[in-house]
Amino acid sequence: MAGVSDIAFRTLCREAGADMAFTEMVSAKGLSFANEKTRHLLALADGESQVAVQLFGHEPDVMASQAAWIEQEMGEGLAYLDINMGCPARKIVSKGDGSALMKDPDLAASIVRAVKGAVEHPVTVKFRRGWAEGDETAPAFARLMEEAGADGVTVHGRFAEQLYRGSADWGVIARVREAVSVPVVGNGDIRRGADAVSVAAETGCDAVMIARGAEGNPWLFSQVQAALVGEAEPAPPTVGERIAMARRHAELLTHREGRNIVRMRKHAMWYMAGLPGAAAARGRINYCTTLADFDAVFDELLEIVREHS
Repeated sequence: MAGVSDIAFRTLCREAGADMAFTEMVSAKGLSFANEKTRHLLALADGESQVAVQLFGHEPDVMASQAAWIEQEMGEGLAYLDINMGCPARKIVSKGDGSALMKDPDLAASIVRAVKGAVEHPVTVKFRRGWAEGDETAPAFARLMEEAGADGVTVHGRFAEQLYRGSADWGVIARVREAVSVPVVGNGDIRRGADAVSVAAETGCDAVMIARGAEGNPWLFSQVQAALVGEAEPAPPTVGERIAMARRHAELLTHREGRNIVRMRKHAMWYMAGLPGAAAARGRINYCTTLADFDAVFDELLEIVREHS
């Protein structure tokens, strides 16, 4: 969720019912250079008492030293440290980070041991079904991470080479659950409350993680919360509610990022997906740089929706 799960996004998801939120992926190497752009990712939102920090890198000593720095710097604001071994993005894996570590389990384990030995907070690991399509290594990889000291694991049901194509296989979550004694979090294709109920029932996982399903849809968390306790899911948001949430998201980003809020462009497109006039609005969104620019597009879109209703 690099470039997505910032302060603004986490605020909206937490208000909608998310029990725990993660920072964007934080580069251990970037932190080691005292990069302020990287350190900026560790800031908490207003009212956010704790956040899990998602750290990535492939050098055990750098990962350990920066994990210790994060722990000291954040204090009680840190919930736990999550080592990312699941990101399949080319710019990440080309440097040996993210899911590339699934190709070198011994190095992955040494990273977990180093980080675990450097901090007092819990350390978890997120990874995928395996690196190569058709070669499931997650259960064995999970056991190795547990032996190295991981306090929990999160499993995404796709292979790294798959990127986000096809469907997530929840069965691998169950197989990892059987392979380890630490808590297991299930992830992949949770897009409605019923999905969370199904993955929990089918796999026995201890929690569910929602990522892309919440893009443009923070209401998903309230739907999941209701479904997990057997209540009727809240109705999907109306067009007016979607546009109002998009405006608030843009306002939160403006407060945090200042006048230039170009990262709102992708969020705006997610909020508008499927609405009448959304296709035409996308072109204008690509030129938005200020809150006023986004508001103007949202106003036009609302008018188009009214004309179609």
